[in-house]
Parts: sequence; C-alpha cells; structure tokens
Amino acid sequence: MGTLYIHELKRLMRTILLWSIIVGVFGILCIVMYKSMESEITGIADSFSSMGAFSDAFGLSTLSMATITGYFATEVGTIHGLGIGLFAATLATTILSKEEDLHTGEFLFSFPVSRTQIVTSKIFAVVSGLLIFTIICAALYEVGFLISGDSIDMELLIKFYGMQLVLGIEIASICFIISSMSRTNKLGMGMGVGLCFYFFDLMARVIPDFKDYIGFGPYSYANASEIFANGEVEIKYISIGIVFIILSVVSTYVIYNRKDLAS
Repeated sequence: MGTLYIHELKRLMRTILLWSIIVGVFGILCIVMYKSMESEITGIADSFSSMGAFSDAFGLSTLSMATITGYFATEVGTIHGLGIGLFAATLATTILSKEEDLHTGEFLFSFPVSRTQIVTSKIFAVVSGLLIFTIICAALYEVGFLISGDSIDMELLIKFYGMQLVLGIEIASICFIISSMSRTNKLGMGMGVGLCFYFFDLMARVIPDFKDYIGFGPYSYANASEIFANGEVEIKYISIGIVFIILSVVSTYVIYNRKDLAS
C-alpha cells in the first residue's frame, strides 16, 4: 500500500504545487497591498462595516479591515477558504474514477492489492496533498508578512490553518463518494459541491431562516472572520464536520468495494 500511496502522491504533485503557488501568491499580493492602502483603508473599513447583510456575510461587521488581522481574515481568509475547497474537490473527485475513465484499472488491479488498500492509499494521498497545500500557502503568507513588516498572532494563524485543513478534508471526503460512484470524470460536479458549500455559508450568515442550518456546511467552523474575531472554534460545528467525514469515507469504501468496475 505504501508504494501505491507514493505513486499516487507523485501523480498529484504537479496539481498540488500549481494550486498552492497560485493561491499563495494571491495571498502575498493581498498582504503587500495592505501596506500601500493602510492610510486610506480606515474610511473604506467604516463603509464596509455598515453595509448590513454584505458585512455579515464577509465578517466585516465583527472585524475591521483597518487592522492587519481583520484585513487578512476578510481578504486572504476568503481566498484561501475558497481555494482549498475547490482544490480538495479537484483532487478527490477524480482520484478513483480516473482508473476507469483512463482505462488504467486493468493494470492497477493486476497487482495483488485489494480495493480497500487502493482506496486507502488514494485517500491518504489526497489528505497529504491538502496538508502540503496548507504548508506552502502558510509559508508564502509569511513571506508576505515579512515584506510588509506586519504580523498576526501565531496561535490564531495555526487555528485558522487547522480548520481550513479540516474543511478541505470534509469537502474531499464528500467528493470521494462522487468519485467512487463514477466511471468518468465528474470534476465539474465536484467543484460544484465546493462552491455550493461556500455560497450556502454566505446565505446562512445573511438569511435568518438559514442560520439554524449553518453547521451542516464545512465553512461554518472554518470561517476566518469568526476565528480571528473570537479566537475560538465552534466545537458543535466541527463535530458535525467530523461525522460527515467519517460517514463519507465509510460510504466510499462500501460503494467502491461493491462496484462493478468497467474494463
């Protein structure tokens, strides 16, 4: 299984590096821009904080963009959250189905490995990819802080990165189900799942009738504005996320082991 894991991780590495650098560079640019806008941003922050539903959706009512912490949470936090969600969907949606879509399954299943071992190695490869993505982005953001001369409390940053990693794992786990059921590339469907979760979170923060259901989305516990404003994570929300991860992974094993694989 170790050989399969390493092989799969190598196949994913180009995608991992591409996504990490793109999202990380966007983060650096945002952080560096803060320094050049610092003198004018106070007025902008006051305007944004009083825009009602828009302010609530992006956390501008609880954090001020005039501070580097508030700016990072509302700008870089949004970019990173959306980036890791779509990245997770990209990796997980095709990780199993590509063996049938590209007709490589015949070669793979000629080895003395079980379907359970194959699924396990691919899941670990995706989780490793998300971890590498998080580490690279965090390192690039630190470069941005060094260039701008600003800094944010490291404990808050670690909580933010940790919750974003769990968010990526939850979206990936749901997309594993799509991949296990599909015989062809369903990348569009997987990315749609990531986007739906993101926009569901925005609506749940704006529409009162949706607020009771906000915990069913992974962005509920990974919201950057709440993490940097309160310094805490909603345990009940992350507990729901962990349950979703477990159920999704178990479903993936069951579906793939019972599936009639196409040649």
